[in-house]
Amino acid sequence: MENLELPRSVEIIEVGPRDGLQNESNFVPTKVKAAFIEALWQAGFKEMEITSFVSPKWVPQMGDAAEVIRLSGNHPGTIVLTPNKRGIDTALASGARAVAVFIGVSSSFNQKNINKTTDEALNGLIPHIRELKNKGVFVRACISTAFHCPYEGEIAPADTIALCKVLADAGVNELSVADTIGKATPQESFSLFSLLKRELPGVLIAAHFHDTRKMALANIYASLQAGVTRFDSSAGGLGGCPFAPGASGNAATEDVVYMLHRMGIETGVDLNLLNHAISVVEPHLSRELTSWYYQSYKKEQHS
Repeated sequence: MENLELPRSVEIIEVGPRDGLQNESNFVPTKVKAAFIEALWQAGFKEMEITSFVSPKWVPQMGDAAEVIRLSGNHPGTIVLTPNKRGIDTALASGARAVAVFIGVSSSFNQKNINKTTDEALNGLIPHIRELKNKGVFVRACISTAFHCPYEGEIAPADTIALCKVLADAGVNELSVADTIGKATPQESFSLFSLLKRELPGVLIAAHFHDTRKMALANIYASLQAGVTRFDSSAGGLGGCPFAPGASGNAATEDVVYMLHRMGIETGVDLNLLNHAISVVEPHLSRELTSWYYQSYKKEQHS
């Protein structure tokens, strides 16, 4: 074990308030979202996706994005997701200084999501990225279906790498590379992230795993060995993608942090405060949280 090449510290990008809540059928009150976000900051996170400026017609949970920004968007490291020019303009007018854009490798996924092929989506996205960079905005590109697609099946690694290279050339600061339907294996994760780290040494690369088949922690471990030091995760294991059938929640932040701490890898996150943050939002959720560490915490609180 001593010969494993693992980092001494990693950065966790908390995505629970955005990616975690977007698929919740119960509308979480804005003030609860703000309290949840503040409690997460208090737990020690340095970066967080807090909301999304998408159409409330398609994602009703994010209909209060401007108010969430007003209440909770003053922390350094705040990130908001924007789907298009209108979303970008609204986000910037609300004070956002770090923006996430998204695109799938799979054309079928993009057509279901935004009614465009991958090439069409890319052609529309690149001018927005360049505009954001000219304004000094940090740009994070979220790459969906990087491993598998619910409509097209397995995605060729060369296609994912090619898309990432185009986005890197356009000037994005970070690539968040996602196993959208949770079908990747540790071998696939190690292989793809090793290639991305080698091909794009000047770009921040984060791994984003869904836990549909309970492989997220194994994939994170494999990605660590590939040199990845940035991971998206969602408090409580919240999440899922409205446009990806079968995609369940994200890797649970508390389980990820517990594993990393047990391996001697620092995250800067306080697990007790993280569990408290989850307890703030849990009463307003439409489903029971099943992450191992949070369930252990609840049993201790009631014992």
